[in-house]
Amino acid sequence: MLEGKNILIVDDNKLNQKILTFVLTKAGAAVKTADNGLEAVECVLFQRFDAIVMDIQMPELGGLEASKYIKQEMGLNIPIIGLTANNVEDERVKWTDAGMNRCISKPFDPPALCEHLAQLIKEKEQICQ
Repeated sequence: MLEGKNILIVDDNKLNQKILTFVLTKAGAAVKTADNGLEAVECVLFQRFDAIVMDIQMPELGGLEASKYIKQEMGLNIPIIGLTANNVEDERVKWTDAGMNRCISKPFDPPALCEHLAQLIKEKEQICQ
């Protein structure tokens, strides 16, 4: 489903990183991890990613702020899926304003996450053609 795609995982929790890495590599993706939003911004400066899975609550630079910087300041059109422990609908305005394409609640459904990523990547590729 995600064969040949480069995905950046941004989460300050190492266990979450391991789970996400397992799920996404099993779906065929190549994965890089970052511990916070600052590291995420640095990663996208030096490497091309097809999508980003970004935790919303992190130290240093949170997911909302990092997403906003990547999308608005850097002008990159990378699909970003936010992960939150809060109610997704209660925070819809925050994550859409930050430029996230979707947001899902933790704990997440692995097949659904992979499907969302594949769909967002496909949409972006069709726009870029």
